Amino acid sequence: MGETIRVGVSACLLGQHVRYDGGHKRDAYVVETLGKFFEFVPVCPEVECGLPVPREAMRLVGDPAAPRLVTIRTGVDLTERMRDFAARRVAELAEANLCGFIFKAKSPSSGMTRVKVYNDKGSPVERGTGLFARAFLDAFPLVPAEDEGRLHDDKLRENFIERIFTLSRWRETLTGDGHAGLTARLIAFTASHKLLLMAHSPEMARALGRLTAEAKAWPADALRISYETVLMRALALPATTAKHVNVLEHIAAYFKKHLDAGDKAELRECIATYRAGHVPLIVPVTLCAHYARKFEVAYLQGQHYLRPHPVELKLRNHA
Repeated sequence: MGETIRVGVSACLLGQHVRYDGGHKRDAYVVETLGKFFEFVPVCPEVECGLPVPREAMRLVGDPAAPRLVTIRTGVDLTERMRDFAARRVAELAEANLCGFIFKAKSPSSGMTRVKVYNDKGSPVERGTGLFARAFLDAFPLVPAEDEGRLHDDKLRENFIERIFTLSRWRETLTGDGHAGLTARLIAFTASHKLLLMAHSPEMARALGRLTAEAKAWPADALRISYETVLMRALALPATTAKHVNVLEHIAAYFKKHLDAGDKAELRECIATYRAGHVPLIVPVTLCAHYARKFEVAYLQGQHYLRPHPVELKLRNHA
């Protein structure tokens, strides 16, 4: 990956002492693992909008679809202050070329999902979104976003990080001059991501194939927007075991002229064992990648499905 991958993050997750009580919520996985691969752009909406550290705690109140941000003890309404800040900060982040954002779970400013919203009787429902998080999600609906709590889920974590790396590769594809050059790069991008897309949505993989075939007839900006929309929506869909098996069997077909009967049986058994949930995805993928190198199958060697993100992240190691 040639370009720096910038990812926004709630500043407290990096260990910055910006919380209302003067503390932090340093997340070791974010800092020590993801920090090796991403350049973080920290954001603390509450401090950056001018509130002190420490400060009075606040919460969301009213309608979960359009909540107010109010201090708990004194009842000061900070809604417009936070919304004004969020609009300015989101505009600044548009220049940062972020490929993802990691929010602080349950925060009234930065929580992405299930933030408590209190009614006039003081009873909460977990249906809110923090005001800054809402502004970011509305401004960048295709940029991968999660909160640090959901990253403890193996499948959500893998999907999130896979989308970040794919979006970064897509943006690298967009660099360069000329519509003709973009068309050629688009063809190469689509070809190298075909199997990865099939693991998420065979239908959308075909849609991107059609869009690529028609690329020369599209204005460049419309082509970029349409392609990116389908690409990121496709990758947001779960890559299920059944869809992975379909891709693995597709890959296996490339080796039928190279493998003897025993090796073919071993590969079939490896895929079946993954299907049954006895081994993680990395096992059949590693075997397929080995055969792709051994037999110099150029098409497969160019497929990002076999390595959509650094193996050091161990994202495919869970059964």
